[in-house]
Amino acid sequence: MLVERIIVGAIILPFFGLMIYLGGWIFTLTMVIILGIAGWEYWRMVHQGGFSPSGILLVGGIAGMVLMTHLWGPSGMDFSFSLMVLMLMGISVSGYERGQDQPVTEFAIITLGFVYLGWMGSHLIPLRAMPDGVWWIGICLPAAWFADIGAFFVGSQVGKHRLAPRVSPRKSWEGYLGGLPFAVAWSTGLAWYAQAYVPAISPLKGAILGIVIGLTAPLGDLFESLLKRQFGIKDTSHIFPGHGGMMDRIDTTVWTGVISYYLIVLFMR
Repeated sequence: MLVERIIVGAIILPFFGLMIYLGGWIFTLTMVIILGIAGWEYWRMVHQGGFSPSGILLVGGIAGMVLMTHLWGPSGMDFSFSLMVLMLMGISVSGYERGQDQPVTEFAIITLGFVYLGWMGSHLIPLRAMPDGVWWIGICLPAAWFADIGAFFVGSQVGKHRLAPRVSPRKSWEGYLGGLPFAVAWSTGLAWYAQAYVPAISPLKGAILGIVIGLTAPLGDLFESLLKRQFGIKDTSHIFPGHGGMMDRIDTTVWTGVISYYLIVLFMR
């Protein structure tokens, strides 16, 4: 299992890093594909749980949010989310008139997908589009990944106190706190290197981002685990051997994108 994870990670991370570096439409279309696949996995998960929301509406809405965010920036992100929810309200009313039994439940399920994958995931677009966004995103996203790696190794060695035993029994407080230095080391180190090229970036800002991301990103993983517990599945799919599905891979990334974007915009620019 560990060998599979390492091999797949060695393929995925350089590819995603290249898409981030290229930016523009290439990065946006990459995110449309990634979040679209995650949306399909979400639809598949709730469908197995006995619900039947529209997969076309769900995946199409998520893709539309990403595209509108690319075209119009953060305003497009908020506008597209508002538009999708308003349209979904009208569709729910029409569906009930046509004999659907649980249109409100399906409205809530699709809206959650819009929030979790569409709205949250779309924050990666303006984060990359910032001046020097390739540096900011390079500081922030790997910090979450290193926190996850550090938590795995520390938790597997010394983890004894369960962090959330009902949601994710293998995660421990020791692993959670043990992953923090990994996140801070990455973000501070890259910020120190980047300051020679980008005056707005400093090691202090990198350390702050690393601390906040290291402490909060695991909540994205726990929420995705909660969804799987709710619907009784282990992995959202089996696209990546040893890793599970797309949702299993981007759970902390979409969380980190939102937190990083607002931290940088409000406090660091």
